[in-house]
Amino acid sequence: MKASKLRELNLLDLESKLKETLESYQNLKFQQALQQLEDGTLISKSRKEVAQIKTVINEHVSGIRKIEGSK
Repeated sequence: MKASKLRELNLLDLESKLKETLESYQNLKFQQALQQLEDGTLISKSRKEVAQIKTVINEHVSGIRKIEGSK
């Protein structure tokens, strides 16, 4: 998901998206450990998405970006 799309989400949606992505990342790491992972680039893509989500959450928390619908 692109950062611009992530910035449109509210904080609760971002946190749930982060949780889903972290679970997916953990599953990919398990698959890699068991040598069942066919596409190794999925791990780096998941890690990049986690970083993007955390960045957007930190922008909301620090006040750099205002959450949609709040004043």
